[in-house]
Amino acid sequence: MPDSTPLAPMTPHAAISAFNYLRAVQADDTGAAREFAGAEPRMPDLLADVATRIVVPVTAAPGTGELCEDTFALEALGRVFVTSLRVWAQAGPDTAEGIARAVIDFAAQFLTEDHEDVADTLRQLEAVGVGQALDAHPAPARAHPVRLTAV
Repeated sequence: MPDSTPLAPMTPHAAISAFNYLRAVQADDTGAAREFAGAEPRMPDLLADVATRIVVPVTAAPGTGELCEDTFALEALGRVFVTSLRVWAQAGPDTAEGIARAVIDFAAQFLTEDHEDVADTLRQLEAVGVGQALDAHPAPARAHPVRLTAV
């Protein structure tokens, strides 16, 4: 039975770190990817969290309307995918690149339109993810604003 416990909101730092790494891997910038992964030893777990936040809503069965077997199969496949990424993440920091490539491939196959580049899709996902993190963890009044770093 799948775990239906809602994910705790990511912190802005975690969301930014994960998306910086995803964009570096997508751009084949191994130096930047290595730097981002080295700065965040929990990178595989962060990427699995990001994947869950992307995959589950895309593959989830709708709450209303007519459902068919394909809808349930897609939801089950999405849950297997994110569960596999979470298990893979437990193997250690060397799994970050493989997890990132799986997330990028999912974004390319399911979320990127023919006229779009997957980098654009990742930027859109990052904006949503960081926005949700900022909503869940508002900065103190005197804090400096969060800046997204483009790769």
